Amino acid sequence: MSERLLEVVRGLDLRPNDRVLEVGCGHGVGATLVCERLGPDGRLTAIDRSPTMIAAASRRNKASVDGGTARFVVSSAEDFDPGNERYDVIFGVRVGLFHRRPELAREIVEPWLASGGRFVSAFDEPR
Repeated sequence: MSERLLEVVRGLDLRPNDRVLEVGCGHGVGATLVCERLGPDGRLTAIDRSPTMIAAASRRNKASVDGGTARFVVSSAEDFDPGNERYDVIFGVRVGLFHRRPELAREIVEPWLASGGRFVSAFDEPR
C-alpha cells in the first residue's frame, strides 16, 4: 500500500456519504482507500485516460463496483462529462495537468463541485 496515497486519502477527511471523483486513478489503489471510508450511500467515480489502468482498477475494486459504490471510466479530465453529477471531493495524485496547469485544472473541475465541495491535488516526484 502506498504511504503517499494513504496520507492523501486520510487528508481528504471523507464522510460516509460523500460523492468523490478521483482523476487519474491508475491501478485503483487510491480508489480502494476511498471506498474503505465510504458508507453505503457514498459513491466514487474514478477516471483515467488509460483503458489498461481502468481495467486494473476495476478488477482491484470489483467488490465496490459490484456493490454500486465505485465506477471506473476511461476519460481524461479534459474530456470527462459528469452529466448532472456533482462531487463533494475531487482529487488527483500526480496528475500532470493539475501540476503543470493548475488554473486550467481548477477551471475544468470547479463546475463539478457540489456546494462546499473540495478540490485536492497532490504532486510529488516519484522515488
